[in-house]
Amino acid sequence: MANKTLFSSIKSRLPRADTKNEAGGRAYKLTPKQALAQLAATGCLNSSFYATAQTQLDELRALIDKIDDDVFLAKLAIYSRQRAYMKDMPAALLAALSMRDTQLMHRVFDGVVDNGRVLRTLFAMIRSGQFGRTCLSSSLQRAFQRWLNEASVGKLMSASIGNDPSLRDVLRLARPTPPDNARRALYGWLTGKAVDKWAPASESDLPAEVQSLIAYRRTESPEAQALIAGDLSARWDLLADSALSPLVWQAIARRMGPQALRMNLNTLLRHDVIGNDRSHREMVGYVAGRLADAEAIRRSRQFPYQFLAAYLNASAEIPQEIKSALQKAAEIACGNVPKLPGPVVIGLDTSGSMSMSATGWRGPGATSAMRCVDVAALFAAAILRRNPDSIVIPFDTKSYAVRVDPEDTILGLSARLAKYGGGGTNCALPLCDANSSYRERAFAGCVLVSDSESWIGKGRFGSTAVMSEWREFVKNQRRLGVSDPKLVCIDIQPYTSTQAPERDDILNIGGFSDAVFNVISSFLENDGKRFVSEVDAIDL
Repeated sequence: MANKTLFSSIKSRLPRADTKNEAGGRAYKLTPKQALAQLAATGCLNSSFYATAQTQLDELRALIDKIDDDVFLAKLAIYSRQRAYMKDMPAALLAALSMRDTQLMHRVFDGVVDNGRVLRTLFAMIRSGQFGRTCLSSSLQRAFQRWLNEASVGKLMSASIGNDPSLRDVLRLARPTPPDNARRALYGWLTGKAVDKWAPASESDLPAEVQSLIAYRRTESPEAQALIAGDLSARWDLLADSALSPLVWQAIARRMGPQALRMNLNTLLRHDVIGNDRSHREMVGYVAGRLADAEAIRRSRQFPYQFLAAYLNASAEIPQEIKSALQKAAEIACGNVPKLPGPVVIGLDTSGSMSMSATGWRGPGATSAMRCVDVAALFAAAILRRNPDSIVIPFDTKSYAVRVDPEDTILGLSARLAKYGGGGTNCALPLCDANSSYRERAFAGCVLVSDSESWIGKGRFGSTAVMSEWREFVKNQRRLGVSDPKLVCIDIQPYTSTQAPERDDILNIGGFSDAVFNVISSFLENDGKRFVSEVDAIDL
């Protein structure tokens, strides 16, 4: 009789793993487009647990070389910036595109370079020679010149914040021809040229915003400076270095938007704007109110991740009213997470590699306090909050039973989930638990949040353990009446392999922005939108 292992039905055969992941476990290669999309949505070009910054850059360039589709590169650059909210990766993709299709590069330039920080990043990448040139080509120079000449005064002033490279460096090499004396004077001021070198422009040609900023910096009275700061339209960063007293800092704080307030709580504490005594009560109430503005949070579609980052980074001396406002804001932001079509099994990777900073290692004092496990736990908590019949299973080399308190805040729940584990990685464990402990419960599918570096446990016939357990999960769910269960693998690190290959019932997606939730919801609703398809859907 024929060997059933060798000659099993192709429909029931498990796919053989075709690569090893960074941890040495069985895995499946992502296609070049999938792998590049994964890098673009998660890579920060900083060292991660298993890869150095240089390894990421080498992988990025190798994948770009494998993709003979410049339109896809252009769309991915837009997706990475506008949907995944990345900063360095979209600039890197644009730098690569400038070597391959200058017309496409011009079409997407403004969609990628939407602020001065990205402009300076792109300039630095080109000047480094890592993408084939060390200076601006004539085509790139035209793109830089157009951006500089068309940018608003406020945008250019904001672009002047930061060094290495500075906006001054960019202007000196891009050499834009100013369209009028106002722009000529502005360029002269931004590059630090003596006023007599601005001719035919003079100091009186400077835009009103710049003249007000100069007056602010020159005044020697805190009271007068606070009055000027209250009326200035310039970004708060431009006012900080010259602020003379806490009174001025209070005026600066009132000019900050909710995002700037959230990101600079420790700065406000350091400059005596907020504190725990009576004299700070009014400003503490103001800041807390701005942070927890429900309408602003819903309108901006902020994701709880941003509030968790602020909460984790907040000094112990930050007033409790403000910390409570961050908790409240995170709860409100959960309303922006879409409800799924049914309960799901949420696998939460709490292994040792997940203790790495979510944005990679950038050196002492510069590395984010937000770890991969914090991001993953917040994802799990946010899904659970909107889909309370779901179950969450933290895992490393074993799975952990979790009792979810419905009174837990979203940040409290995510913090509690992040404390589990710390050992090796076996991504099959949540599915294994679902197939045993929860065998009689129906689920729309399973969502694994991990860095996909599973190395413990081997599947049957050369597959990964995840795929072996997934086949059993599908079989059992169909017995319970779920005709089309789905597996979603969310990878929050820039690696290029997965534990489950892409197919009709399996979605691999990278990143930790709110765009991820929309893709998951569409996939579970049988909308058919997949990660690469999301990129392809970008309108140029």
